[in-house]
Amino acid sequence: MNYLKRLLYFLIIFIGSAVQIFGGGQNRAGTAAAPELLIPVGSRYVAMGGSNVANTVGLESIFWNPAGVANSQNSADVMFSYRQYIADMSMSYVAAAGNLGFGTIGVSFRDLSIGDINVTTMDQPDGNGQIFSPTYFVLGLTYSNLLTDRISIGVNVNLINESWDRAKANGFSFDFGVQYREFFSIPNLSVGIAVKNLGGSIQYGGSGLFVSANDPTSERGVTYYQVAAAEFELPSTISLGLSYVRDINEDNKVAVSGNFQNNNFSYDNYKIGAEYSYKNILFVRGGYSYSPQSNSATPDIFQNYTAGFGINFESFTDVNIALDYAYIPVKYFDANNTFTISMGF
Repeated sequence: MNYLKRLLYFLIIFIGSAVQIFGGGQNRAGTAAAPELLIPVGSRYVAMGGSNVANTVGLESIFWNPAGVANSQNSADVMFSYRQYIADMSMSYVAAAGNLGFGTIGVSFRDLSIGDINVTTMDQPDGNGQIFSPTYFVLGLTYSNLLTDRISIGVNVNLINESWDRAKANGFSFDFGVQYREFFSIPNLSVGIAVKNLGGSIQYGGSGLFVSANDPTSERGVTYYQVAAAEFELPSTISLGLSYVRDINEDNKVAVSGNFQNNNFSYDNYKIGAEYSYKNILFVRGGYSYSPQSNSATPDIFQNYTAGFGINFESFTDVNIALDYAYIPVKYFDANNTFTISMGF
């Protein structure tokens, strides 16, 4: 146990030191590969402003901190979530996990739907009658395990696939997480660390990058040459968070959480959130995110606050099923709404 504590302390110090060299700042915003990796999934922790990496539980943990997948009280879990995203886009997420004795294994699938796009040319800027549908998806495999009754670890391996008409790109990313409960031997106090979206650069290829041209140094005439697309880094993040749960009485409970997130393609964030539960049936949630470096000249399209609620039907149906909702206000588009249904066995 003392060895594990020292290891966790080292990780906290290491991350605190790495923050200064890890982040790239707002000057690189919009230049990262695979932006779909940053779109939060699920409703519970989205409603809490993404503040909870310290004691996340269940399948939503695959996104926030894979160490929390093993903390589920069920032998198996399944989940489906749908998010109305900006500009008529949407994000669908489905995941399942089961405890196999040597740890918990999970699989997940994220699909960013952009919709149909008209094919345009220089001669037909309004469209030539053809339509294509870009596909962006992430297929993940998760391993999570309880090292002790207080410490859990987790890792995700993600296959990234992007296709845009006749051009496509593939890549892999990795997430790592640790959670420590009863930190400093304080009951209900947890600390968590999550490092996400580590991996190599992504580069587009395919027939869509071929152009016809005439090489003046050759007698081949007009032929096809492939344009070499630039490589782009993944939008990596590091999060360090705390969470505390307070039992007010037998029926009422409040959980508060906060974290610091360092981003290598945008400003850093401080996030706080809270969840109130009544008899483990009704849940009311809220969250707030703040970037000290952001100002009116560099606005974010999302508002700072989030809200949501959840209902657990187990007390009424003897089936461990829950419905959750999150509301994410947006400045220049319609608000995002996220709906989630989850079941445990």
